[in-house]
This record gives sequence, C-alpha cells and structure tokens, in this order.
Amino acid sequence: MPELPDVTVYIDALEARILKEPLENVRLASPFLLRSVDPPLRDTFGKRVIALRRLGKRIVIALEDDLFLVIHLMIAGRLHWKDKGAKVPGKNGLAAFDFPTGTLTFTEASPKRRASLHVVRGESALAAHDPGGIEVLDSRLKDFTAALTEENHTLKRALTDPRRFAGIGNAYSDEILFHAGLSPVTRTQSLTPDETKRLHAAVKSTLKDWVRRLRAHCGDTFPEGVTAFRPDMAMHGKYGEPCPACGSPVQRIVYASNETNYCARCQNGGQLLADRSLSRLLKGDWPRTLEELEDLRRTHTQT
Repeated sequence: MPELPDVTVYIDALEARILKEPLENVRLASPFLLRSVDPPLRDTFGKRVIALRRLGKRIVIALEDDLFLVIHLMIAGRLHWKDKGAKVPGKNGLAAFDFPTGTLTFTEASPKRRASLHVVRGESALAAHDPGGIEVLDSRLKDFTAALTEENHTLKRALTDPRRFAGIGNAYSDEILFHAGLSPVTRTQSLTPDETKRLHAAVKSTLKDWVRRLRAHCGDTFPEGVTAFRPDMAMHGKYGEPCPACGSPVQRIVYASNETNYCARCQNGGQLLADRSLSRLLKGDWPRTLEELEDLRRTHTQT
C-alpha cells in the first residue's frame, strides 16, 4: 500500500499537472470504484482543482464549490499520467480523470477491487474519511507519546494503526523500527522515555528521508513503479539478506498476507522472534537465537 512518502510524491506530481485546471470528465471503468452517490460525480465536471491534500494514505483533490474527490489506493491501486484522452487500461483500469493538460488513469493490480473513490461536499464530510491518526512529521514528542501509549499494543501494530498515526504502513514501519533499534513486538507502554524519544526521532527522519529520496528519483516525471519493496530499503522485503548494520541475516514474522522484517541482533538482543507458522511446525525445536538458527541450518545441510 502506498504510504506517506509515496502519497506525498503523487501529490507533488499532481500539483504540477492539474492544480488550477478544470476536471473535464471522469470515465469510470469499474462499477466498484465509486463508493458514494451524493453529491453525484457529474457535479465535479468543469470544476477547477484548487488544492491537493494527503489525508492519511488518501489523496484528496479539492475542487471549486467545496467539492472533494477522495482517492484511496489501498494495496494495489496506482495512478498514471497519460496524454489527454488516453483510454482506461483494459485489464486493471478503474477510471480516467480528464484535464486539459492530460489524463490521470487509476488502476488496480488486484481482482479484489479494494481501491475506492468518494465524492464529498464540505470539510465536515471530508473529515469523516480521516481515521484520526496524528500527522507524525508535525508531531511533538508529547503528542506522539500520548498516541503511542493510549493502548498497550506491539510497536508494529501501533505504528501501522491509522487511528494513531497517519500514513505509516507495513513497509515504512519496518524501516522506522530498524533505525530506532527497537523490536517490532515490544509493547508500547513498556518503552522507556529514551526509547520513545528515539522512536519519535526515527519516525520523522525515516519518513523525511524517503520523501527526499523519492522526490529525487522522480524529478519532474510522474511516479511510476510505486512499490513497498525498494532496493535501498534496510529491512522491508530483505528477509535472508545481511543487515546493513551488523551483517546478520534479516529475519521475519509472517502473519496473514503480510510479514514483518527485522534484525534480531540490532533490534532484539540477538533473540529470534517466534514466527507463528514455523514455530507451530517446529514446536520445541524452534531456535531462540541466531546461533541456534545457524546450528539448525548446518544440521539440515549435513543431512
């Protein structure tokens, strides 16, 4: 799912192309995309774009007459900038937004069709789409601590909860926790003040760094190839590869369709975190440390 850095760069690119331009037409190719009925989509036609915003992981296109288009990309939704009048892609296409300067196409590389478009009128209606998480880049340590410790969850769960923090998902939470030197399963209410301060700093520095990197990578071009797996990430998607800090193999915890990547040595004192599926399979043979894991691998290699 595109997270804060990715959505920020999308908005940068859209501002350069559609700000102050009228939305001429919206061509829907999927009956599942538009999730609202009032106001009708046709009310947006001919209205100028007056601003673009990020609302958590959502992209908001603000139009004249207090109208807003709220785009939620979910996991597989992506935006593309094409020449004016470009067709909606046949297989994965959801919609095309026509402007005098070009056409913005909306695709989703998943048959589950989770991406969405809402049309709302007024700030109060727009606020209903805000999960309520604080904007971490603008947060003070006091407010960050309050959001973090309101409930006692794991750090991984807390960071990715949109009701706590806006714009952080599975990928960047792995990067943040690595740079903070904290285990993903540490409970929020067990952190020391120094650890909380370190986490707050890592959230800001990691997200700002990735916004800078993505802006540099895109330049004046429209962001394509938006992905949660980037070659220069330290942890996310790096299972089995060496940690850039200590060289130990990156570990993972698999749950549902997601996984958490972490360095056992840098983030958890050399102790392995139990992976639910593997620990259930291995039971008492589940290795607890990197050394035990290496011994287990040697044994399997020899046999």
